[in-house]
Amino acid sequence: MNRLNISRREWENWRGQIHARVTTLNGLAQAWQRPLAAPDSLRFVLKSYPLAVTPYYLSLIDPDDEADPLARQCLPDAREVSLAHAGLADPLDEDGRMPVPNLIHRYSDRVLAMVTRSCAVYCRHCNRKRFWKMRQEAGLQSRLAAMVRYVQNAPQVREVILSGGDPLMHDDDRLEAVLAAFKSVPHVEVLRIGTRTPVVLPMRITKDLCRMLRRYRPLWLNTQFNHPAEITKDAARACAMLLEAGIPVSNQSVLLQGVNDSPDVMRRLLHGLQKIAVRPYYLFHCEPVRGCLHLRTSVAAGLALMEELRRDCSGLALPQYVADLPGEAGKVPLLCLSETLKNDLQKHQDFFDNLK
Repeated sequence: MNRLNISRREWENWRGQIHARVTTLNGLAQAWQRPLAAPDSLRFVLKSYPLAVTPYYLSLIDPDDEADPLARQCLPDAREVSLAHAGLADPLDEDGRMPVPNLIHRYSDRVLAMVTRSCAVYCRHCNRKRFWKMRQEAGLQSRLAAMVRYVQNAPQVREVILSGGDPLMHDDDRLEAVLAAFKSVPHVEVLRIGTRTPVVLPMRITKDLCRMLRRYRPLWLNTQFNHPAEITKDAARACAMLLEAGIPVSNQSVLLQGVNDSPDVMRRLLHGLQKIAVRPYYLFHCEPVRGCLHLRTSVAAGLALMEELRRDCSGLALPQYVADLPGEAGKVPLLCLSETLKNDLQKHQDFFDNLK
């Protein structure tokens, strides 16, 4: 439903969606044609963590449902600041792994380039909330030049991941300049883009964009669907366009309390992704980021969820449940900690012994 009364032309154009984003509580109340509950506490939240949500994504939310799972992902919650000193601003110590500004080098063979701090929607579970109110340093050209120089002098780096913020907030020409700069490094074999635009701004995936991206294969794209309600016709169309351009699309969900922490919801999400040919890749345990703690589950709850899914989801629909840890420890599979899995393996020890 178009609750903001923007034109159809503006609705269908990604720049129009960005221009019409809801960024204030008054704008949200106007869109929903009702006063908001506890506006003073929400204004206090916005002093630390701003609001930005596209008309498209807002249209998927049921304003009459106080527990709407999509609202929990994008609308302010007083709990974001109720424990002001709880959690960590940078739990993965990304800032300590930046040999040059905006370039994270945690693993020997790949780097992550934060090419923008802009996003179409501010996701309340974002692990980089610390950047939301910071100004972007310098211009893209000078930032990019420093990152490319570093990669040129690091021959062990074979993969560059474009992240941010959301790289697809750049227009096609700027995004191509970034891709071309890294592609020009002889030892860079693979490029990857991390973006949530297929989920929150599917209009950004255009024929022109796909034609441009196709020129930079092997190019992989990771997105983030967290709930089955996000798999709309528009989102499916966006993913299909990328796939038809030869760009593999994988999904990296985050396990979020009240969003996707039930077996039924997660099963519908995974099956829905499989239906649109998007590979469920990772299910991340939500990191202990300051301002996100109210969305975290326990590892035990995540393991119980995965145990149930493991028994009735095909391998093509089953993501790897991981915790991302600081430094080179990286993504640690959590299902190996499951007592049920350990017991199952123990029961069948003879099978493995006979294979020796």
